[in-house]
Amino acid sequence: MRPFSWLLVLLLAVVAVACVDPEELLLRGTVDVIVIDGTITNLAEPQIIRLNRSRADPLTGRFGVLPLTKISVQVVVDSAEVINCHETVDGSYQLPSDFKGQVGHAYQLRFTLENGGTYVSTQQIMPAVPPIAKVSAQFNLTSLPPNLLGGFTKGYDLLIDMQDPVAQRNYYRWDWNLYEMQDWCKSCTQGYYMTNKLTLVSSYPAPLVYRAEPDLLEDCFDVPSSVLSTGTFSSPSYFVLDYPCRTQCWEIIHSYALNLFNDQYVNGGQILSRNIGQVPFYTHNPALIEIRQASLTSDAYRFLTLFQQQTQNTGGLADTPPAALVGNVHNVANAQEKVVGYFTAGAVSSIRYWLDKKDASGIPLGGVDDEGKIVPGDKELFFALNRRLPKPEPQTSVEYSIGFAIVGGGSRPPSALCVPSDTKTPLKPDGWRN
Repeated sequence: MRPFSWLLVLLLAVVAVACVDPEELLLRGTVDVIVIDGTITNLAEPQIIRLNRSRADPLTGRFGVLPLTKISVQVVVDSAEVINCHETVDGSYQLPSDFKGQVGHAYQLRFTLENGGTYVSTQQIMPAVPPIAKVSAQFNLTSLPPNLLGGFTKGYDLLIDMQDPVAQRNYYRWDWNLYEMQDWCKSCTQGYYMTNKLTLVSSYPAPLVYRAEPDLLEDCFDVPSSVLSTGTFSSPSYFVLDYPCRTQCWEIIHSYALNLFNDQYVNGGQILSRNIGQVPFYTHNPALIEIRQASLTSDAYRFLTLFQQQTQNTGGLADTPPAALVGNVHNVANAQEKVVGYFTAGAVSSIRYWLDKKDASGIPLGGVDDEGKIVPGDKELFFALNRRLPKPEPQTSVEYSIGFAIVGGGSRPPSALCVPSDTKTPLKPDGWRN
């Protein structure tokens, strides 16, 4: 789930907590709402709408997030053309790959649950966006808020120049995506990465024997419980193993904060050296940043501004409890049902900036482990993101190291695929320098 979706769910949890006795540690909740996160842009990129249900356990009050799967999702263009979305992963619905929005056109979300409940959004007319004129990045020892990464504050401030259009009201949102080289592609908990599917061919006498099939698995294979319980199993009862990437792979790290702007006081003027984001100093290695300047409808700007105010609330007992952020989607048959989140449309001006990090000073977030030892360059990013060093599968005999035997399947340990996702890509990003 993308950061904005998680923030929406987190805010729901805060709402529920704020409405009960603060003395209780396990809070009883009744929240059960649909959460929307979707924006149509004018770029040739995946256009994805995320639909989830946030639900609190009626006994414990603890929150869970359930993707809304196998439902009918459509986008209606200009009240005439209906475009069907297809589900890519649970809860994520993508428009056709050749679809992109157009400035001045109207877009409306419509989806139907398996129980027949139908939901629609208000129409969103895509506003134009001016281009970004200039981008720069400045290393700053105190760029990040201290509570973001456990007191680590070193990062890069992203600054942009732009010309605001004359004689029209404009609303903006800025985001960034950071591309860093990643050397580790898969972590397996209580299991091992397998290139091929396995079929059990013998279970007596011990050890278990599996045969590697021609069909690919390319995923973790859970260690059988019978193996975990034996005294001959060489790994600890709980373990995590990490597998290096088979090909080049890039980690995609998304911006973590909202950066909004209303041109009320600079209408038609230049916006110079606007600080639009702070990128953590994760590693010494060069990286690529995509800076995105998006236009917002006035209603979307108001919603996001309120959302920003509530998520920046300190959460103390003296704070005013936040209200559930109901957006612009409603149940056609039940206007009283609260639906959280927002569906909108906005044009995007995007620039890619090469960050060589030659001006950085000090130690990056992934540079030193918890024992004060220098982390090798190919492990810096992994350590920065996971706060532990990667643990490769031991290079010993298959049966001894994994507790069961495999016929075929090649030598171990294998490398892992770089699977395309919100956070990884095997495709060289546009603008990457070798």
